[in-house]
Amino acid sequence: MKRFLLLATTAVALSVGSLAQAASGPARARLDAFTTGLHSLTGKFSQTIKDANGNPGKPSTGTLALEAPRQFRWETLAPSKQTIVADGSRVWLYDPDLEQVTVRVQSSEESHSPLTVLTDVKQMDKDFNVAEQGEHDGLVWMRLTSKAKDPQFDYADLGFDANGLARMEFRDQLGAVTDIRFSGWQRNVDIPAATFNFVPPPGADVIGDLPVIQTQPIKN
Repeated sequence: MKRFLLLATTAVALSVGSLAQAASGPARARLDAFTTGLHSLTGKFSQTIKDANGNPGKPSTGTLALEAPRQFRWETLAPSKQTIVADGSRVWLYDPDLEQVTVRVQSSEESHSPLTVLTDVKQMDKDFNVAEQGEHDGLVWMRLTSKAKDPQFDYADLGFDANGLARMEFRDQLGAVTDIRFSGWQRNVDIPAATFNFVPPPGADVIGDLPVIQTQPIKN
């Protein structure tokens, strides 16, 4: 979960509301075109992680869905299943193999994730330095470096093709590099509300910041 939440902090970078002040260039233009008027999004992803020595781990694949302003679902399907749901107030991580659910309060950083930032776009210039990186691998790129005193990652690179965001690559402070490739985007689709609701499965251990259940006194 720590790695995903690091990725979540990265995604504030796609903030459309601050694009007017962002570095101008082809990557910015494609970001602008992709995110303008966007309120919901679904798609697929594939992800690989290399450690600081360049050794790759197992690739993973899955699906994602997001809806403005703070809801997202990130579902890894292979090689093993894992579900992360942000419902607007909490982030839930479910690992079926461990039969464990971890829940924590959804902070402002986590709400601007690689997912939700696409539909909640106000923070990029505030939190990041943005620089055009030119073209390579058939994409145009921009690089984001955090303005925070204690950044959680060295940089995040965003790659765009003619259809929008195609790739995200970031390096954490331990030197590990995460490469995410997106496909099958569907814009402004109707997403069932249940997509962003999470109920722990029976028998799963639940740890973390559980919501307080409000009860009403029994009236005589």
